[in-house]
Amino acid sequence: MNFQKIFVSAAGVAAMALAFRLYGWAGVAATATGLVMWLLLHFTRLMTVLKRAANRPIGYVDSAVMLNAKLKPGVNLMHVVAMTRALGQLQSEKDVQPEVFRWTDGTQSHVTCTFVGGKLAHYALFRPADGELPAAP
Repeated sequence: MNFQKIFVSAAGVAAMALAFRLYGWAGVAATATGLVMWLLLHFTRLMTVLKRAANRPIGYVDSAVMLNAKLKPGVNLMHVVAMTRALGQLQSEKDVQPEVFRWTDGTQSHVTCTFVGGKLAHYALFRPADGELPAAP
């Protein structure tokens, strides 16, 4: 059960009730306007992240080492997609928990991230040995 979703919904209802009690229907209108603005800000951020990710190859990141340094357990998938500016390449079965995604850079180093319930649970960096590096053009 995701308590954050329940808490946000309950806080919205409580804010509406408090606004009605203190200011009447004008308070409800002001509070509803604020809540809609908050929802629109989140929606706009989601669309911006996905628009940037649409312009990059799936599973590509500029530097896997830098991504590995920036990752922290508990961040959500949208935050990781915003950092990489690319959708991860799905490594697990579709719609099965945990979800495993991989981002690879130009040196064939890659970071494999495991998400449970949309939150980063584990991540691992793989760097090829010196003899495994692709030839430079």
